[in-house]
Amino acid sequence: MRGYLGKTMKAVAVLALTTGVARAEGSVEVLHWWTSGGEAAALNVLKQDLQKEGISWKDMPVAGGGGEQAMTVLRARVTAGDPPTAVQMLGYDILDWAKQGVLANLDAVAKKDNWDAVVPDAIKKFSKYDGHWIAVPVDVHSTNWVWANKHVLDSLGIAQPKTWDDFIAAMQKVKDAGKIALAMGGQPWQEATMFDGVVLSVGGPEFYKKAFIDLDPAALGGPQMVEAFKRMGQLRSFVDPNFSGRDWNLASAMVIKGDAAFQMMGDWAKGEFLRANQKPGVDFECFRTPGTEGDVTFNSDQFVMFKVGKAQQPAQDAMAEAVMSPAFQSSFNVVKGSVPARTDVPDTAFDACGKMAMAQLKAADKNGTLLGSMAHGHANPAAVKNAIYDVVTANFNGQYSAEQAAKELVKAVALAQ
Repeated sequence: MRGYLGKTMKAVAVLALTTGVARAEGSVEVLHWWTSGGEAAALNVLKQDLQKEGISWKDMPVAGGGGEQAMTVLRARVTAGDPPTAVQMLGYDILDWAKQGVLANLDAVAKKDNWDAVVPDAIKKFSKYDGHWIAVPVDVHSTNWVWANKHVLDSLGIAQPKTWDDFIAAMQKVKDAGKIALAMGGQPWQEATMFDGVVLSVGGPEFYKKAFIDLDPAALGGPQMVEAFKRMGQLRSFVDPNFSGRDWNLASAMVIKGDAAFQMMGDWAKGEFLRANQKPGVDFECFRTPGTEGDVTFNSDQFVMFKVGKAQQPAQDAMAEAVMSPAFQSSFNVVKGSVPARTDVPDTAFDACGKMAMAQLKAADKNGTLLGSMAHGHANPAAVKNAIYDVVTANFNGQYSAEQAAKELVKAVALAQ
């Protein structure tokens, strides 16, 4: 992997020079929450690229897999009149900042490199505001994934589950063998990430859209949502007693080490497997939450540029252009576990899981089943997302029955709108 990255960085530098990226003196202060091993390795690709362009990188990491802590720090910085140059951001958070008129305009770079032609509309919904480019998509993640330790499954004679009932039976077999069936961390965003896939498995893309994007009360409180909460109860029975507060990458490590069989997590988890020298199909398996094949719930990390003065604009433009170059989109996402935000990047450098994810993304985009992740702020604004979090967490921790949770979900969403 290190050798591949070295070659890739040379390719990125050559591409930058041959496509007319001006060498820009300056620096960028970047606020982000990519602090796990796999994430940090992926981010280093961008740091090195910008350094080759004469731009120094001032790192401002804020730990927390869902980004909530980073957004708290950002609000304090902006309130103090000292915003960072660039900020990692997701979904509706981008649009909320755009409405405040504090984001830089990236139209010149976008027009020069024809971003409109290569970025899917579902992603552009969060990259553009009022017709103007205000963010640079770095990747496309999807949340309805399951990661499994292949050695554990093989030792127990467990085939990759195709249906929800198969999945439950597989986890029961792991539990009966004395191992942890489902590795997770008891954090609201992690529970909500699982819920993305669970809701989709119950009612498919139409139900998911009605519930989480249209916020239809009949869908939010109906029998299919009750079933979704019942399935969360099933999952809860396979989690170890020490799950509360565990970070997502530590849950990934449990699967990598063979201490647990499965993890339901977005494809950023794959970066942890790759960093541990694990190979798909040999050491681990990747598959969609059973019942959601062909559907994709996505989130897209984007870099938002704040208005920090004309002197910094060249450095911001250079960063934006570097992020959107096909070479970077390939090299970064190979390491990160995600797929490119551009549809014209070849899958040559990607592993089996990556190739599958890229093909599924294109198919879902074409079929209209590329759906914004509720758990990661791409289905509705933060107030609604957080209201759903509260109900999902309360149900997962036994405070609400499935029937009570569905009723509370209708109330919570109505109050948050």
